[in-house]
Amino acid sequence: MSSAPTIAAQAETLAVNLIAVLVAVTDDQPRILTIGGSALPSGPFELAHRSLQSGLRDWVEQQTHHPIGYVEQLYTFADRDRGGDGDGLRMVSISYLGLTRERPASRTPAPTGDPEWRDWYAFFPWEDRRQVDEVRATALAVALQAWVGHAPDARTGKVRAQRCAIAFGLDGHGWNEDLVLQRYELLFEAALIPEAHTLDTESEARMGLRMTGDHRRILATGMARLRAKIKYRPVVFELLPETFTLLQLQRSVEALAGRLVHKQNFRRLIEQQDLVEEIGALATDTGGRPAKLVRFRRDILDERAMVGTKLPRP
Repeated sequence: MSSAPTIAAQAETLAVNLIAVLVAVTDDQPRILTIGGSALPSGPFELAHRSLQSGLRDWVEQQTHHPIGYVEQLYTFADRDRGGDGDGLRMVSISYLGLTRERPASRTPAPTGDPEWRDWYAFFPWEDRRQVDEVRATALAVALQAWVGHAPDARTGKVRAQRCAIAFGLDGHGWNEDLVLQRYELLFEAALIPEAHTLDTESEARMGLRMTGDHRRILATGMARLRAKIKYRPVVFELLPETFTLLQLQRSVEALAGRLVHKQNFRRLIEQQDLVEEIGALATDTGGRPAKLVRFRRDILDERAMVGTKLPRP
């Protein structure tokens, strides 16, 4: 008899939130749909929702008036220190990754702010390695060295140095574009990003824009998932128009991965796997020689379902 009220009380403090990392690629830049420029579309899971995914779609379309195309569940965040503002509420956030094509966000006022497309590198500037910013890279390296140097003892300093080397490709370690979340959490621990403490305007511009709550952590998780996924599933085609050039395809992969790929090797792999087919037309708006237009062979998904369809590794 005495345990029933306790269980009921615990159940009443649990809240489930649905949150979307909605990605597009526009003008060779990966973009995310935000609310008010600093939050991801989200809303509570309600009994009226038919399923978790349908609830997510309802909230995204209600807040942004933008339909979701491809969507998959991303991760469930249930840390005790998430949300609630100390009021005893246990917040569980179920996140989803959605892929779409950008269109002008509706300016219809929403309860939580206007929908706005933002470059995801505005939140993670160190992740864009297509053109290395020497000033930013040097400033980041110096800040990380200072964090290592302030370790309480030699053993901790050694561990910190090793973590920095692996995460940021230092001291002979190669850059791994998939370690987005590990880099973010290391920078948070080192108090080098806005969410960790209040930074001046110059520092915030260098270390990326702040997001609501732990939405930047959720975005980091979505970025890492998508970067890994484009290497073994052709999901990048969900972000392209029906017809495109091979250069557009390459630029989209590079935008998501944050690093350049070898042009000839990239095209060779695409052709070897029969991922695209020519449509017998040319794109004339390339700024140079007309390029052949191609389209994705969607039947390849059925043909390769058992073995996977790899895109080139950046």
